[in-house]
Amino acid sequence: MARLIDALRKLPGVGPKSAQRMAFHLLDRDRAAAEQLANAIHDALTGVGRCPSCRMFFEDAACRYCTEARKATGTICVVEGPADLQAIENSTPFRGRYFVLMGRLSPLDGVGPDELGLPQLGRILTDEGVKEMIIATNPTQEGEATAFFLAEMAKARGVKVTRIAHGVPMGGEIEYVDGGTLAHAISGRQPL
Repeated sequence: MARLIDALRKLPGVGPKSAQRMAFHLLDRDRAAAEQLANAIHDALTGVGRCPSCRMFFEDAACRYCTEARKATGTICVVEGPADLQAIENSTPFRGRYFVLMGRLSPLDGVGPDELGLPQLGRILTDEGVKEMIIATNPTQEGEATAFFLAEMAKARGVKVTRIAHGVPMGGEIEYVDGGTLAHAISGRQPL
């Protein structure tokens, strides 16, 4: 029981009490769901790999984000994680290539360019006909530092660099937007 609770605590956002409730629920009320969960985790661990080019998870013979049609667009969108890629894919018309950093620069945590695969990204920018790199990192301190580093890397290779817009959300009211977001919106304003 303690091993199960400890294992559940490894999930993001799950504390000791939540892990205990989950364990009790699975063991007491829904053993069939527990079995299904165990099988799904096993299948994912054995059947899902990481693309050697874009670093996204994939389970087919080839990565669907690294097709020739996507490469032909000449654009690559750099994101911090798989969930960011999925959000862009599901919500936008962008159908170029991706590169998944699996994190952001954080020297205090020991995360540098090598851990994010930046030497690999550099080779892609140099050798694979990329004309534009879209930086889609989060607007945190580490995300902004990562964006700056990426921009310098791309510019050194003659690749056009763009950054996703940050600011007032659709349907938002300016008077309720925090100062940092409003400052980003004003500094990143676009001609109309």
